[in-house]
Amino acid sequence: MKIYCIQHVEFETLGTIVEWIEKRNHSLSITRLYENQNFPSLDRFDLLIVMGGPMNIYEYEKYPWLRKEKTFLKEAISAGKAVLGICLGAQLIADALKAEVFKNNDKEIGWFPVFKIKQESKNPLLKGIPEEFIAFHWHGDTFGLPEGAIRLFESGACKNQGFIYKNRVIGLQFHLEMSNRTIRNVIENCRDELIEGTYIQNEEEMLDKDSFLAESKLLIFRMLDNIQEIVKNT
Repeated sequence: MKIYCIQHVEFETLGTIVEWIEKRNHSLSITRLYENQNFPSLDRFDLLIVMGGPMNIYEYEKYPWLRKEKTFLKEAISAGKAVLGICLGAQLIADALKAEVFKNNDKEIGWFPVFKIKQESKNPLLKGIPEEFIAFHWHGDTFGLPEGAIRLFESGACKNQGFIYKNRVIGLQFHLEMSNRTIRNVIENCRDELIEGTYIQNEEEMLDKDSFLAESKLLIFRMLDNIQEIVKNT
């Protein structure tokens, strides 16, 4: 499978997803928008992964590539490509599908439980995913559910933690791809967001959580395997 990644900032990378790509012998190409790189033609990939970033989806003056990215996402979705968006990536996909992206009631930063929507447990994307798990979060905004999309996950702080659209387009507000290194990188670059809050942990609470990291790696591998099966069978 040919995998293509859109990366918005240097410090928010694919993380453990790279390990999955290598173990499954898939190819990987990356457009780094912070280096003003161009988007590829749609025939160059089977799965598009859109990463996170600290920017808001409407900061066009500061990040002029946002308009081009949104157009590219709409084209990829219209072409029937498999798409996975993580955090900001999920918000951009929701926006491309004409859903609202807005400020959440609470910022959610750190390790918090995510709950699977029970009536959707048989969705092929959720095969092997438990009813509840701990995931890493770092977001202040959230998204509305696009028309025709199925809500898959929720958390105590955020109603819409994940959705799937037409069985091929997936948005996840939370992060399963994180390692200690990637979490440290986000903390170093976004430390100003670590203020007092109901759903904001401190650095000590976020780092060196080996059991959480191990479970996250297992879950992102399972989910990517499920996406691989979806791509293969459609």
